Amino acid sequence: MSRYVRVWAEVLGLCFRRMPALTTAMVALLLINMAVPVTTALALRSVVDASASRQATAAVYAAVGLALVSCLALVFNTIMDWLRIVLVERVGFDDVEGGIVQSVLGIEGIGHLERTDYLDRITTLRFAAWGLADLPWSVLLAVFGAGEVALSLIVLGDVSPWLLFLLAFAAAPLWFDSRASAGISRAETDSAEDFRVQRHLFEMATSATAGKEIRLSASAADLVSRQEAAYDAAIRRRTRAQVAAAWWRAAGWCVFATGFMAGLALVIWQAAHGQGSTGDVVLTVTVANSLRGSIGTTVQRTVVAAGSRRLLDPLLWLRSYAATERTEASAGAPRPPAAGQGTGIVLSGLSYTYPGTTRPALDDVSVALPAGSVVAVVGEYGSGKTTLIKLLCKFYRPCAGTITVDGTDLTALDTAAWRSGISAAFQDFGRYNATFRETIQLGGFADDPARTAPGDADVLAAVAEADAAGLLAELPEGLDTELGAELGGVELSEGQWQKTALARACMRPAPALLVLDEPTASLDAPSEHAVFQHHMARARASARQAGTITIIVSHRFSTVAGADLILVMDAGRLIEAGSHEELMAAAGRYAELYRIQSAAYAV
Repeated sequence: MSRYVRVWAEVLGLCFRRMPALTTAMVALLLINMAVPVTTALALRSVVDASASRQATAAVYAAVGLALVSCLALVFNTIMDWLRIVLVERVGFDDVEGGIVQSVLGIEGIGHLERTDYLDRITTLRFAAWGLADLPWSVLLAVFGAGEVALSLIVLGDVSPWLLFLLAFAAAPLWFDSRASAGISRAETDSAEDFRVQRHLFEMATSATAGKEIRLSASAADLVSRQEAAYDAAIRRRTRAQVAAAWWRAAGWCVFATGFMAGLALVIWQAAHGQGSTGDVVLTVTVANSLRGSIGTTVQRTVVAAGSRRLLDPLLWLRSYAATERTEASAGAPRPPAAGQGTGIVLSGLSYTYPGTTRPALDDVSVALPAGSVVAVVGEYGSGKTTLIKLLCKFYRPCAGTITVDGTDLTALDTAAWRSGISAAFQDFGRYNATFRETIQLGGFADDPARTAPGDADVLAAVAEADAAGLLAELPEGLDTELGAELGGVELSEGQWQKTALARACMRPAPALLVLDEPTASLDAPSEHAVFQHHMARARASARQAGTITIIVSHRFSTVAGADLILVMDAGRLIEAGSHEELMAAAGRYAELYRIQSAAYAV
């Protein structure tokens, strides 16, 4: 519970720092609004008693006070609703959502973006900014609602001490509701995967990319059926929880109704026997009626506050996980060597097994990658090529073995500094809905707090390096062209998107490590040959200038024949290593696959 309270206090503090005047006004209005029901009831009793005793002046004053309190209550409620929306929107989207994104991006690995059990929590947080920002106000509304209930009981106790027992009956709905909320929270977490599947299938059905295959394969009915099944599975689980919660809450209100009717009967009996005034009866009815509303509001806001566990638990998990995996380097974390001063990278007994699987994706891989070398990694699908790249980029930590950079274990190096010396173009490259300039600039931010965006000269140089000048010439507004049809921009072909990714990888002119993971998979043969020739020349130049190690992952063997070192992967193991000539002379797996591909392309 203390963890939840700290988060509530943190978000409330954000409100005070962001908008102190509005936050203070909101708290003040909540405090004033807490006394409105009791003040109204007391004014109404004064009106009734003064009228009954024929005290006209007192009755008029009491009536005017009653009208004033009622009008101010309406005005204050309207203002509070507006203030709450403003505060929640500002803090929710500026601070809370930004904090969630920062926590996700601050984790050095990418396991939380790939593992199902982690994704369930991330999915819950995807649209949680509003709910999290509203948490302190839900808590305060519940607290002030409880204060309102307490004031009502004090007034009722003045009429008859026996009415104080209504407090016990008033607490019943809160206890029963806590049981109901716990069940709903569990159901929402348990059904997160089904909702994610349903959303994925919906996006497939409404996307242009998948739409072509869906229509040609006549699989629309099957897709709809699966989408509906996933949605129904999630809804069934949540509906059962909601029905059970309704029964719990109904039981709580039955307990309160019993106490309410008994207290009302007591006051009426006292008035009938001369132990109270008519005003006391009116006050009791008014306060008891408002008490029902106060408890209802308190329960409702308590439901929201208690239900916030479904958001707070994933948020606290994310923060804890991020703290464990934080990319911040400790004071003693060494930085990679300066450009041109390194000796290379050594893999020793490197192994990695993905969580939830038993077969190693990499199994006891040992090899040295000299500084200034061009290294090609080849092998069939699932052989471990991309996993090796991810380990070199520190997206995962090895399960066994080490990667050393100039004699220092990679896991001990400053992660941000290491990555600032890496340029990469991945097979599953990003497609960013931004201007062409901005999509290229993303590859050129340096490891510095200012994060100054590269200028147009740098962008144009990267475009030329990636052989993408022709693409730039075709764009209607040049560097300012918006990309991505989803936001009204220009939709690029797969090959054009890949050229954009290659240009992004060229933004760092002399990286320590250049990674090209299937960099031409979406290009035609002439473009592929030109890109490989160009990048091979660039790799040689970077090697001479900064000792850059270039790693090229490719499925086409003929394009990597000029590499200094070729690594042949099979089922996670390194089965051959050497130059093209050495591997051909060895007449092993590489030579066999090279001849098969050469014969196929010759035909």
